[in-house]
Amino acid sequence: MRTWVAIILFTVVLIPAVILTVLLPPKSLTFAAGPEGGAYAQVAKRYQAILARDEIEVEILYTDGSVDNADLMAQGAADVALLQGGIPVPDGVAEAIAGVFFEPMLFLIRTDSGIPSNPSHWKDIRITSGTSGSGTRAAFDDFQAAIKLDPDQNQHAFLSYADALQALKSGAVDMAVFVTTVDAPYLAQAYTSRDLTFLQIDYVETISRWLEYATVATVPSGAVSLAPVVPSVPQQVLALEARLAMMPNLHPALVNRLTMAAIELHASRDIITGRDTFPTVEGTGMTINTVARQLIQEGPSTWHQWLPYWMAAQVNRLLLLTLPVLLILVPLLRVFPSLYAYFMGWRVWQHYPLIRQIEDELALKQDTEALEKMDRQLVSMDTKISTLRIPAAYRQAAYHARMHIDLVRKRVRDKRANEQSGTNSVS
Repeated sequence: MRTWVAIILFTVVLIPAVILTVLLPPKSLTFAAGPEGGAYAQVAKRYQAILARDEIEVEILYTDGSVDNADLMAQGAADVALLQGGIPVPDGVAEAIAGVFFEPMLFLIRTDSGIPSNPSHWKDIRITSGTSGSGTRAAFDDFQAAIKLDPDQNQHAFLSYADALQALKSGAVDMAVFVTTVDAPYLAQAYTSRDLTFLQIDYVETISRWLEYATVATVPSGAVSLAPVVPSVPQQVLALEARLAMMPNLHPALVNRLTMAAIELHASRDIITGRDTFPTVEGTGMTINTVARQLIQEGPSTWHQWLPYWMAAQVNRLLLLTLPVLLILVPLLRVFPSLYAYFMGWRVWQHYPLIRQIEDELALKQDTEALEKMDRQLVSMDTKISTLRIPAAYRQAAYHARMHIDLVRKRVRDKRANEQSGTNSVS
């Protein structure tokens, strides 16, 4: 009995422990952003603040940009990353949680530079297009290929955004290319400088068709500043869709939190997108995580109102864990009383073969010595059965066995009496 109770208690304790171990998420993750102080870093800090509500610690990894972020994910060194649209990610390295915002491709020039608005006519221009490892550099390389602009026709520098602005102001370069949000902090000084302006390039719609991952967005007049009005007229710009990417093995509860944070941060409208444009599962160019897709398309389930987030995020997973256990445990609990009753009965029934053997031998002619031996065997069995520790509910089999032993002993005594009577008559 004690053994079975111990097994049940062990099972009752072990199963919830295993389930909790599997379901409880890690309490930290690493987030690859961009340069410290840049637009991606600002976004990463907002995610950090939201996840902190659930006591999830986010370590921000500052990088040179999207290319570096993709490399970190390929190395398994980052759990989550912001990736600019068009940055290639090998299959199996990462999944997308969603597309989260548009990043315009902006061409900042000196006001007096006279650079043509048709980019195919650019020649002998000193251009800086981001550092090695940045998404801007990768996007501008693709841009040149799309419009068939020979890179050798111009001079190229690869400066950080802050250095690019200083070089542009000093006249060291003629154009600085940025792929970033309109409200990026390092562009603030450019908006207020009379020496700098944004170049509205021609044929934006056509170029967006050639540059597969680009779309067209409109920056309305006064979007940056109303005094002075910047831009002075609406500008069509190439826009790339930034993606929130994750490692494929990221815990589902963390995916849930990141997706809910993305909805909170990016569902509102901004200067170039309407309300509920983002987060989106369309146009990411990556495999979308199923947990994130369901949350974005269907919203949180009713479980989120009643359960801890880490459990609500994994109701299906919880069912997959518990159903097999229930399918095994429930029938076992139903069978257990029968098995226990059988075991209690077996402790008595194991003596019946000897009782039956003695009964069979009694049918044959037996001498006094053999009958005494049988009686001793029966007494020994009766003693063993009487000392068995069997619960009262199962002692009926023991009582029946002892009654059976008494009946056989009576036959043995009768047989001995007959044997003694016969011996005396002969004498």
